[in-house]
Amino acid sequence: MSWVLPVEQLRLLAADEWRALEEAHQQRVSRYADPYLARRSAGQKHPVEDFLFTYYTQKPGQLRRWHPGAGMVLTGADAAARSGWKHYRTLDDGELASLGLPPDSTAVTVDVAAFLDDRRDAVDFAGIILRGTAARPAQFGCFGLHEWAMVYHQDRFDLRHEYLRLRLGPEGTDKVVEDNRIRCTHFDAFRFYTPDAVPLNEVAPSRETQRLMEQPGCLHANMDLYKWAYKLLPLLPSELVMDCFELSWRIRAMDMQASPYDLAAWGYPAIPIETPHGKAAYVEHQRSFAAEAAVLRDRLALELAAASAQVPQ
Repeated sequence: MSWVLPVEQLRLLAADEWRALEEAHQQRVSRYADPYLARRSAGQKHPVEDFLFTYYTQKPGQLRRWHPGAGMVLTGADAAARSGWKHYRTLDDGELASLGLPPDSTAVTVDVAAFLDDRRDAVDFAGIILRGTAARPAQFGCFGLHEWAMVYHQDRFDLRHEYLRLRLGPEGTDKVVEDNRIRCTHFDAFRFYTPDAVPLNEVAPSRETQRLMEQPGCLHANMDLYKWAYKLLPLLPSELVMDCFELSWRIRAMDMQASPYDLAAWGYPAIPIETPHGKAAYVEHQRSFAAEAAVLRDRLALELAAASAQVPQ
């Protein structure tokens, strides 16, 4: 495509400025990625802290790579390497002159037009999910029972997380499932139910109905903000991706604390959702996460809308 972002919408980042941002980002990622990589090398698993690197497709090396986002111009010799990165481009002489840079300057920026040309469908779908989820009322009555439904009658099926102990044992776990109303709206949680648990769910989410059913109280919908963010790199800034990652990390921890597994030895005390006290604690956390996710969802939607508006369709 011949279209380029208007120069007045570009912002220059000097080499020392963007390298400092890059270093801060890599240190931020290392806090989470380095222990995971060490465990993987040692052949060890962690039921909580491995999840974002094993369930989602973004790998530590990809997450560690810093992106400034659309409209940012990186200058300096170190920026030249990015000219070979997918969906980046170098500024031409006219753009350099408009920005007050000499013609032999090294300057690169995200190629918004090329990204949208390649990934317009992904951008549009993410926008549909983000806007649709934000527009629906939040539901706070699931109590994390999706994790329990994933091990309901599990002795009849393949064991899930076979290295973990059920806190209430198989029979006690099954009773919690049978004694509670189960209404999971998130397909990517529902699809892991055991066959016996599937008919117990009051709704039947599917990939086709995902855009119609996701709602802002759902822990998994809020965790997936990280997925929508990294799938749209380098259009989005890495700082926003990591904000979504860290929220997802904390949600995963609470989700597993409310699960049927005994994770006390791993440093995650149980939230006993089989009790009134546990249910109340779950909802309190759920509401707090929903409020944080609403802010990030708005930021993601605004970034996508701004980028899409910059390029004629």
